[in-house]
Amino acid sequence: MQPINVLVSGGAGYIGSHTSHQLVEAGHNVTVVDNLCSGYSWAVPESADFHQIDVGNIDAISNLLNHNNIEAVLHFAGYIVVPESVANPIKYYDNNVVASCRLIEACHMNGISSFIFSSSAAVYGNTTTSPVPETQTPNPITPYGRTKLAIEWMLQDLSNSAPHNAPMRHVSLRYFNVAGARVSGELGQATANATHLIKVACEAAYGSRNGVSIFGTDYDTPDGTCIRDYIHVDDLAAAHVDAL
Repeated sequence: MQPINVLVSGGAGYIGSHTSHQLVEAGHNVTVVDNLCSGYSWAVPESADFHQIDVGNIDAISNLLNHNNIEAVLHFAGYIVVPESVANPIKYYDNNVVASCRLIEACHMNGISSFIFSSSAAVYGNTTTSPVPETQTPNPITPYGRTKLAIEWMLQDLSNSAPHNAPMRHVSLRYFNVAGARVSGELGQATANATHLIKVACEAAYGSRNGVSIFGTDYDTPDGTCIRDYIHVDDLAAAHVDAL
């Protein structure tokens, strides 16, 4: 496709930064917004236009959409730690759902017609089918998963409101566990206090933590431990670029 002007929310985070690099490599003009709550400015591509603002700041986002002539938005910003969402659901609904609503409203007000949302397989909840088909009825069991589904519904409802409103094409990508780093070695998962197993295992192997705890002994597997599905972060970033 021809190069376009793209805004990436959460573009200083793990998946957002990898996607931003691939967007730049594909020739797109990239604007990154991130409040650096968990991201790092050094992870943003040098050629990207970086702004340290919150996606819920509707005035700042609107000004940026207009000033940079943004044509499409990729939305990664949000809290992602499942146990924390259970302990503090209001925090997750405020940061994930309310802030996303303001971002989507800013896009709607400024005529953005393409919106790519970084959702999660957490919207499916516990399933008995493997592999899980996309047609599986969502049934999230955690506040984190419910916030992701609420944002999907928001986008779907806005899309369905045409012709009363300007149409907004959207894609919600539901993925499982993400792992890996850029092959070049310049970028990886730098999240502080990471809880993801592969990141934790790498830290243990490197010697920056004492060990690894693997939970579960009664799963229906040969050794009773859990089987997890993973996608490489570069493959996931490519999927977001392709979704444009």
